[in-house]
Amino acid sequence: MLSVPEARKRILDGVFPLPAEVVALTDACGRVSAAPVISRLSNPPADVSSMDGYAVRAADLSAQGTRLTCIGSAPAGHPFAGQVGPGECVRIFTGAVVPSGADAILIQENAQAEGPSVTTTITLAPGTYIRRKGQDFAEGQDIIPAGRRLSARDIGLAAAANHAWVQVTRRPRVAIAATGDELLLPGSGIGAGQIANSNTPMLAALLRAAGAEPVMLPVVRDDMADLATLERMVDGVDMLLTAGGASVGSHDLVRRGLEQVGLKTDFWKIAMRPGRPLMYGHLERLPFIGLPGNPVAAFVCSVVFVLPALRRMAGLAMPVMPPEHAVLGADVPENDRRMDHLRARLDHDGNGRLVATPFPVQDSAMLHVLAESAALVLRAPNAPPAKAGDPCEIIRIDRVLE
Repeated sequence: MLSVPEARKRILDGVFPLPAEVVALTDACGRVSAAPVISRLSNPPADVSSMDGYAVRAADLSAQGTRLTCIGSAPAGHPFAGQVGPGECVRIFTGAVVPSGADAILIQENAQAEGPSVTTTITLAPGTYIRRKGQDFAEGQDIIPAGRRLSARDIGLAAAANHAWVQVTRRPRVAIAATGDELLLPGSGIGAGQIANSNTPMLAALLRAAGAEPVMLPVVRDDMADLATLERMVDGVDMLLTAGGASVGSHDLVRRGLEQVGLKTDFWKIAMRPGRPLMYGHLERLPFIGLPGNPVAAFVCSVVFVLPALRRMAGLAMPVMPPEHAVLGADVPENDRRMDHLRARLDHDGNGRLVATPFPVQDSAMLHVLAESAALVLRAPNAPPAKAGDPCEIIRIDRVLE
């Protein structure tokens, strides 16, 4: 059986960033930048006032008292066209361009105005309350790198740099097919031996939240001919996921069925719990991941393998997110040769440390436990027993899509 890191490396080596497309800035939040965003102007575009007050010459001010003559006004968006000379000032407002000749801003709280006369006993250094041209960024500056998932903050930055459109990586389109004669659509009348198909809607929701476009295929029955039809339903997608049928039972036919229509299998089993029967290969050029049928195993394997592959396809610079650190909230036994992913609650102790408490029952079909979990506690193969309070590594599944 392959180790988890080796299996993930093989998957990542077989997927590549998708082509770029141009989208409106208002639609770009959550997308991944496909090219650097270069500022089209400086911000601010000129020296501007950071406060309401008076644009003055610092050399004119004296602690013994100064009387200036106000010669005009400079609201934001309406620069004063003249020049500030000795003994003069201009009424100015936040964001307005500093008039020629002025080199400081006397805030209005420190000034007394009577008609055109402005008096003060304040002295100022040149540059006081002035935001210099390009203080935030300069024209031509690389302000957003390629390979970043764009946040609302990035959208604001790109807008300030005068961009209405940005280049982003095209969203991956991922086909999802659950397999099994026992599966019915949620909401159906469930008969003897039948269950609701939870994998397809769960995986579709996970992929959609990760920035992909899920394509939900019909349930594939445990029949070689039915499985072969998958090859005809994946035109235009960038990845195929199946859930179920990946084990060694006589009805687990996914690998054999897809190999009939061209699947080249890279690996079949990994040293992981939950999720040993995981398949990876290519159907022609289409990456294929065969997930376990147990829904918890399908979710965990998607977090560990599918999401990093989607990040690589989206062009993100770091497809594998490093684990975080916590301490155990309960004792855990020694581990066997498979890497364990224990579903756990998260809390903070009195010292502010993050505490991960694994649920006492870790069955891979218990979706209720998964829904209550905030993290996966990682246990290395053959790890010795650990006590409550011992350090551990975790994957935050409550933040898995950040």
